[in-house]
Amino acid sequence: MILRGCLHSHSSFSDGKLTPQEMADAYESLGYDFIAVTDHDYLLKADYRSALNNVKTRMILFYGLELTVFVKGYVHVNRIEGNNEVLHIFNHIGEYGLSVNQVRARLDDLIKLYPIDAVEITSKGFRESVFDDIDWGYPRIASDDSHDNINIGRAWIEMDSDRDKDSIIRAVKNGNFWNCYI
Repeated sequence: MILRGCLHSHSSFSDGKLTPQEMADAYESLGYDFIAVTDHDYLLKADYRSALNNVKTRMILFYGLELTVFVKGYVHVNRIEGNNEVLHIFNHIGEYGLSVNQVRARLDDLIKLYPIDAVEITSKGFRESVFDDIDWGYPRIASDDSHDNINIGRAWIEMDSDRDKDSIIRAVKNGNFWNCYI
């Protein structure tokens, strides 16, 4: 079964403009099969998890956090929970204003703290070709990092996978997906 999804989005429970329900409705209207709501750890409002549990959608809705990690400065890592599996993505590597070698140095330090499974090679849904053309040793993933309606649907992944959280996470970890862009 071909599934379409986004693994990086923000709701009004941190710095996003849409409630989790509005976000789910917007992605569902575009034909998505799954999304991960990954609000920022340091901005997170109370009742975040219960708000996600109350979202009504046919999509698979992943609970996640965008962690702020300090390694030679700060970087962001999405931690996305499946039923048994957990996915860690080094986010928007082109947004830090760093050279490829500097990003590699941060990644080397980051893997000492988190089991990184993928590297996000988009910035706000736009492909960062300088970072996408490099073999990072991890699958390269596209995402729109949405904060509002304008960003939703710019970049996503598609995969041939069973329709459950852990199968989706395993497909990402194994690089069994396609990056897609508008």
